[in-house]
Amino acid sequence: MRNRFVVLLVVASAALAAEPEMPRFRWESFTTANGLPDDHVFNVCVDGKRVWAATENGLGLYENGKWKVYRPADGLAHRAVLYVAADPRTGDIWAATMGGLSRFSAGRFVNYTQLSSGLANDVVYGVAVLGDSVWVATAAGGSRLNTRTGEWTLFNERNTPMYEIWTYAVNATPSKVYYAVWGGGVLEYDVKTGRWKDYNDPDGETEMVLYKDQGLIHEITTSVSYAEKDGILWVATYFGASRYDGRNWKNFLNKDSGLPSNFLNQVKALDGNRAWFSTDKGLAYVDGDTWAVYRPALDTGKPEMLIRDRAGKVAHIETDTAPAHHYVLGVDFQDDDIWVATAKGLSHGIRIK
Repeated sequence: MRNRFVVLLVVASAALAAEPEMPRFRWESFTTANGLPDDHVFNVCVDGKRVWAATENGLGLYENGKWKVYRPADGLAHRAVLYVAADPRTGDIWAATMGGLSRFSAGRFVNYTQLSSGLANDVVYGVAVLGDSVWVATAAGGSRLNTRTGEWTLFNERNTPMYEIWTYAVNATPSKVYYAVWGGGVLEYDVKTGRWKDYNDPDGETEMVLYKDQGLIHEITTSVSYAEKDGILWVATYFGASRYDGRNWKNFLNKDSGLPSNFLNQVKALDGNRAWFSTDKGLAYVDGDTWAVYRPALDTGKPEMLIRDRAGKVAHIETDTAPAHHYVLGVDFQDDDIWVATAKGLSHGIRIK
């Protein structure tokens, strides 16, 4: 009997050991009270030891424990900054604003608008840097700037499969470039062949797919993230998330996954199985089977961490801190740490090991 108990104990221990441990963080937050340009943070970009915050009232730089703020008086194209991307080769910063695209280089801004360049529209939602190319998502299509030659290329309904021109986000990798097209699904550019391909609702209408995993979950896409090494595309929409491996789609809804909400602002992939989701009801992470959610509780506002295992069982994990707000708009990573843009502040998650 004793031997049987030992065997059962070993099996149970092995099962527990096999269950992956979700990342845990100690959270600290920044608001206008301690230097942030504005509490509404659209996006965050980590550039080595520097952290850039795209806010509703300026571009913030956090460096050496202090904030520096840039606004139109300093040369920024517009006070409302929607996205920030860093060029890893040059250290230049590209800011997508409501009044054009700004490049911060050597301590000064150079601005690009419809009138002064080949930018498709002054309302710029996203920007991605890949080698000499800067890819831009605007309210009237996409643009690409060759920083070496200064040449601009426009992408719209005339030279791509895009039937909606409101591009909401762009993700560039050495092999593929993806646009999230508002009401138009996902647009894919093959870097090697120069060919375009689109992914839309398989039913042919702007509605959720009728059958599970039939295709892209919805055509109102907000973000795309391509895990190039694994060949996996992740897509965020206002009606759930999708994952595509080149042949098959897998869709995620809050009713059958660990997503706290179907309203997604951003997805950021780590690889083919792991991704972070910015939602209106918290920050979510999946490692393939298990989910974690980080947020202030929706009813009490107290710090909360939820774990949903592969069987669908949800556990509440005790925690003392949480991101600044449950409405999350974007994330970026600094080694093992994570930075989170929310509607009421910027949060720094320090990994607990």
